[in-house]
Amino acid sequence: MKKYDVIVVGAGHAGIEASFAAAKLGSSVLLLTLDINGIGKLSCNPAVGGVSKGHLVKETDALGGLIAKITDECALGFRFLNRSKGKAVWATRAQVDRFSYPRIARRYLENQSNIDILQAKARKILIKGKRLEGIETNFGQFFGAKAVIICAGTFLKSIIHIGLNSFSGGRLHEESSDDLFESIKSSGISTKHFKTGTCARLDKRSLDFSKMTEQPPEYDVDPFSFSNKTIPSNQLSCFITYTNSNTHKVILKNLKYSPLYTGKIKAQGVRYCPSLEDKVVRFCDKERHQVFIEPEARESVEVYPNGISTSLPFKAQIDFIRTIEGLKNAVILRPGYGIEHGLIDARQLKPTLEAEVLEGLYFAGQVNGTTGYEEAAAQGLIAGVNAALKIQRKKPFILRREEAFIGVLIDDLTSKGVDEPYRMFTSRCEFRLSLRESNADVRLTPFAYKLRLVGKEDYERMIAKKSMIENQIKKLRSQKVVFDGRKITLFDMLRRPKVSYDEAEKIIGEKLNGAIARREVEIQVKYGGFLHREQIWLRELKNLDCIKIPKIDFETVPSLSKEVVEKLKKFKPNTLGEALKISGMTPAAILNIYTFMKKKRLKPVKTDKRRVKR
Repeated sequence: MKKYDVIVVGAGHAGIEASFAAAKLGSSVLLLTLDINGIGKLSCNPAVGGVSKGHLVKETDALGGLIAKITDECALGFRFLNRSKGKAVWATRAQVDRFSYPRIARRYLENQSNIDILQAKARKILIKGKRLEGIETNFGQFFGAKAVIICAGTFLKSIIHIGLNSFSGGRLHEESSDDLFESIKSSGISTKHFKTGTCARLDKRSLDFSKMTEQPPEYDVDPFSFSNKTIPSNQLSCFITYTNSNTHKVILKNLKYSPLYTGKIKAQGVRYCPSLEDKVVRFCDKERHQVFIEPEARESVEVYPNGISTSLPFKAQIDFIRTIEGLKNAVILRPGYGIEHGLIDARQLKPTLEAEVLEGLYFAGQVNGTTGYEEAAAQGLIAGVNAALKIQRKKPFILRREEAFIGVLIDDLTSKGVDEPYRMFTSRCEFRLSLRESNADVRLTPFAYKLRLVGKEDYERMIAKKSMIENQIKKLRSQKVVFDGRKITLFDMLRRPKVSYDEAEKIIGEKLNGAIARREVEIQVKYGGFLHREQIWLRELKNLDCIKIPKIDFETVPSLSKEVVEKLKKFKPNTLGEALKISGMTPAAILNIYTFMKKKRLKPVKTDKRRVKR
C-alpha cells in the first residue's frame, strides 16, 4: 500500500487549493479526481468573484492560493461591482474561459512538486480502530495517509432532476460517489442533502443581441492576484435581457412537471440564488427578472444565461427561454437541471476543518454546505494548510472573524452550521470596512510568509506597498493648503466628500504607483471615522455573551431583514451572544440591535449567565 502524507478527494476549487497548499508546506499529496481533464471545472456560471466573494479570492491569493492567478490568466472580462457605493466596498468580478480554467489549474498542480494526480473514485475511508489509515478506490487500490481531505463538491450520493426524470449523478453525465457518502456516514459524521442547480447553455449564434442591453467590460479594474499588474486588453461584453409575463405563464403552466413543486426534490435549496420557477412563484408581484447573457469561452459559441436556473423538463425550458427578448430562436446546447447532493454538518468540524470524531479527516468546500467556487477555494486552502501543519506537529492556522472574510466563513460554518446552502455576504462580516479586498495582502501575507506559503518576493512587494501608503498619509497630514478660506492639512481636505485624491496628488507633486495603493490611501482618509468605529465594535464583540437583550419589538429595529426578525422571534435569545449564534444571523444585525438599544437608552445589561457553548 503506497503511503502519502495527505490524500485529497476531489479536484474542484477546494481540492486544488488543499493539495497545492499541503504540497507547498512539504507534504506528499495524492489528488484523486473522477476526471483528470475536469480539474477545476466550472460547474455553474463561468465567473469568479463578486460582492464578498471577491474578498475570498483576494484573501486566498494573499495566502498563496491559486484561484486568483488562474482567473487572471483566463479572464474574459472584468468589472467592479458596487461602484455606486464607497471605494471601501467595491468588489471585483471576472468572467472566465470555462475551457481554459481547468487546463491552467492542471498545469499549476502538475508543476508543483510533491503532488501525484490519479483519475480514480474514492470508494471508502480506511479506518482502523479510531485511527484514519487512508483511502480505498473503485479500482481496489489502497493508499495510506496521515490525513484525508474530502472535497467532493456535489458528488456525494447525488440525484439530478430534469422535470420528473431523475437519475444519479454529481454533474450531468458524471457519476455520483454513493459508496464514499456511506463511508463518511459510517465514520460517525452526520449527513444531509441540499439542492442546487444550473441553467441551460445556449448557442450564441441563435440569439439576437440587438434586442439586449450590452454590458461592456471595464478596464480600470485591478487583477485578482496581487502578483499581477494588468488585466486582458481584449475583453468581452455581457448582455442583459429580461423575462416577461409570457415567460412566467409558461413556467406556471409547467409547475406540475417541476420536481420542486411536485415534492420530488425534498432538500433545502439556495435562498439567494433560486431557480427561475421559484422566483416566479415566490415573487409573483415582479413583472420581470433580469437575465445576463455571459460568454463561456473565447473559442466557443456557448453562452450562459445567468438568472434562469431551472429543473423543468427540457421541452418547457425551450418554451420559456424562447419567450425572452432576444432569445426567440435560441438553441439549447445543454439543458438546465436541479441536483440534490450530500453534505455534512460542519458543526462537527474544528476551526481547522478537521472532524471532531476522527483525527486526520478534513472536509472542505460544498460538502460543508457552501455554494460558490470562492467559498470552496478558501476552505480548501485552510484545510490543506492545517493538515500539513498537523502532520508536522505544528500549531494550527486559524483566522479569526476580525482578521479575514475567510475567518467569518469558517466560524459561521463550524459554530452555527447551515440550514440552507451558505453563500458569503458582506453583511455576515462585522468588520467589512476594515477587511477590504484592497488590503487583503497587507492583512494576510505576513501569515503566509511565516508559514512558507509565499516567497520573499511576494512579502517584499506587500511591505513596499504598505510603506508607500503610510508615507503618503504622513505627507497628507504634514502638508497644509488654503481650502475654503481656511488653512488645513491635505489630509483634512481629502476627507471632504467631494474632494478627489487626484487633487491632493497634484498639490503633493507626486503620484503613487498602483491603483490599489492609491485607493487604499483614499479609503483610509475618507473612512477613518468608520474604521475607528469598527475597532470600538471589535472590543464590544468580546462581551456579547454578557450583554442581555431587554424586551424589544424587533420589527421596530432599523435595517433588520424579515428573515432575521423571524428568527429572533422564534429563538428568543437572552443575550447578543446567543443571538449571534443563531444560524443565518448576521453580525450586522447584531450591531443594529446593539445600536438601537443604546439610542433608545435600553441600557445593555451585563449578565452573569453561563456563556452559551459554541
